[in-house]
Order: sequence, then C-alpha cells, then structure tokens
Amino acid sequence: MNFNTESPATREELLQCLRRHQSADFRLAAGGTDLLIELKKSGPEDLTLINLGRLEDEEFTGITIHPAEIRIGALVTAARIHKDPYIHEHFPVLHQAARSLASAQIREVATIGGNVCQASPSGDLSCALAALNATCEIIDMDGKIRHETLSGFFRGPGKTSLLKSEVLKGISIPVNQDETLMSGFIKIGKRLAMECSIVSIGYHFQMNATGTVIQAGIAIGAVAPTVVFCTRAAAFVTGKKVNDLTEEEQLQVAGLIRQAASPIDDLRASAWYRSEVLFNSARSIFEKA
Repeated sequence: MNFNTESPATREELLQCLRRHQSADFRLAAGGTDLLIELKKSGPEDLTLINLGRLEDEEFTGITIHPAEIRIGALVTAARIHKDPYIHEHFPVLHQAARSLASAQIREVATIGGNVCQASPSGDLSCALAALNATCEIIDMDGKIRHETLSGFFRGPGKTSLLKSEVLKGISIPVNQDETLMSGFIKIGKRLAMECSIVSIGYHFQMNATGTVIQAGIAIGAVAPTVVFCTRAAAFVTGKKVNDLTEEEQLQVAGLIRQAASPIDDLRASAWYRSEVLFNSARSIFEKA
C-alpha cells in the first residue's frame, strides 16, 4: 500500500492529483477514522491514499453563513461542528448528532465529508443532515461543480453517486425560515458511547409565531440500506401545531416514520426490535414539545 506523499495543499493540486491517478487504484483520506479500519481488514497492497488533510482551501475547510444557507466544508471535523455556536443555536439536530459521534478524540479528526462519503446507514451526521434537507456540493477533476441532495447522494450501504473523478467539496443547509425550532437527534445503541446506532432519528421543525410547523424534516438511520428522509411523516406534521397534536396524531406520525423503514436482522439487533424501538423513539419526539 502506498501513501501519496504529494499531499495537495491547494485545490488545483488536488484536481491534478485526481487526474494523475485516474488509471490507478486510489482512495481519498481525510480524518481516516473509518477508512484505516477498513483498509486494515482488506486493503489492497497497491492502493494509493491521497491525503486531504493538508488541503488549504476555505471552501473545503471552512464554515460559511450566507443569507439563504450555511455551507460546511467537507473537511470540517465533527468536533468543530459540535462547538460551533451558530450550528448549536440554529441546527440543534446537527449539533447533537456531532456530539453523539464516537469519542471526543475521534470527533477531533473525523470529518463531515468522510462521514457522508462512508454512506453508512447508521451515520449520525448523515441522518441529521438528511433531516435538514442538506445538499452535497461535488467537484470533479476538471473543476466542474454539481449539486445533489443528500438523499440522492446515497445509493446503498457504502455506496454514493461520487465518480472516481469527483470529490465532495462541501455540504449546504438551508437557513431557517423562522427562529422557533423543535429540533433534535435521538440515537439508540447498546452502549452510551463509541457505538453505532441501532436506531437513530433526526428531526427539525421550523414554526411560525402561532406554533404552526412551516417546514419539517425527519430522517431515520440504521433501519434501511441508507439513511431515509421520511417524506410522508414530514408532510403530515407540516401545517399543524406540534403542541396541539392529539395522541392519535402522534401515533400516526410514529407509524409513518416506521413505514419508511426496512430494517434487517444483524449482529446488533433484529428487524423486529429495530422497528419497535423506532416507533417508540418517534413517539418520544413529541414529549419534547
């Protein structure tokens, strides 16, 4: 296994590196928290790792707030997301997901781009970002930019729409239309720390002065081949006052969230258990209202 010592320091050097290695077997490495474990198990000997850690480009490494969106570079770490005051105040679901990710040490090096590109069905940041209707900004080796919704970006466990000639540049999240929020991240695992989710739910409701939901996002993780945006549940909540939902309506939302899942049996939990935990966790959203 070779590590590319010509680690790009600028965007153009990165794109040159991509062009130069199109005929080779290579992987992009940022924090490496998931990748190094994967390669230790089954890494090909002739693999080249292109190190993104020394890339000096604000669009990859920065957090920028615009009038209509907040943009997070692909190399921003989970720790930085967790500590960012704007994210803490305006996007609690992402703040909480970043806090729940692995350990404090891993959060210092794990990047949002790495978490998203790993395309794990149980990805904490991915679940939160899906609830926020996030969009991926992707650049190819010729410098061309394309955008894709996060939901469309995921194609299966460990699979994304990224081509070999492309790299994730950043994530954009629409800025809240209103400042009244009900937003959070629920993660269920066998342990309190250093554990992949058995079930996760990200939710982000924006409400007007009367408490009516004007924008809703709900996503679930670890209960399907990819993180899933719960379209029907979000649509059901939109236009309603969360505090006035009847018990029957709350159960209906929880049922719609469960219907969006397609869990399987694995070493962590059975499909039946995941489905029941998902339903009960979805009901608990409204206990926080």
